[in-house]
Amino acid sequence: MLGRSISKNSALLAAFAAATAGLIAFTFTSTAGRISDAERRAAQRALFEVVPESRHNNDLLSDTLTIPAEDAATLRLNDPALVHVARQDGEPVAFLFTSTAPDGYSGDIRLLIGINVDGTVAGVRALRHAETPGLGDKIELAKSRWILGFDGKSLGNPSLSGWAVKKDGGEFDQFAGATITPRAVVKQVKTVLQYVQDHRDELLSRAGTQAVE
Repeated sequence: MLGRSISKNSALLAAFAAATAGLIAFTFTSTAGRISDAERRAAQRALFEVVPESRHNNDLLSDTLTIPAEDAATLRLNDPALVHVARQDGEPVAFLFTSTAPDGYSGDIRLLIGINVDGTVAGVRALRHAETPGLGDKIELAKSRWILGFDGKSLGNPSLSGWAVKKDGGEFDQFAGATITPRAVVKQVKTVLQYVQDHRDELLSRAGTQAVE
């Protein structure tokens, strides 16, 4: 009888463990899907904030270029490594990169970085991060206007040495009590700017000109 009781309890425990594991797996899968959808919606909103409708008349979501794997790794682009092309009457006006700054205070900072074809910054938005509330989260436009400080900047304005936070001798403000977060963002925006400068002709050639219907 004792043996049967132990066997019964073991079977119940095994069933409970299996059910718990299944519930955890289901929760993870469904939550991951919701997080992915939320990120996608945030990215879509950010695209239109960085390059508003007054500056483009194409479908930003579907008009994309695939970046070669080695370049995508350098830029830390999402997978698939797509760059959105903004056009006005078929002519490219800006390229938008979903890039990741890997050296935030609390890990990766996912950014949307828009670069105009003339080499100036169209805009930058923070899409996802885990930075400290009240400090590093000031990279969010909803918390601070700091991110707007990139608008119109280029590799000549400021100079290359100016592409750093003021604590490091550059021209970009850091946050009181939080230098690592803005340092990471400035560094990644500079990286994307340099890529566009070095590959501008290639990007324009690949984007081409699309006929407007």
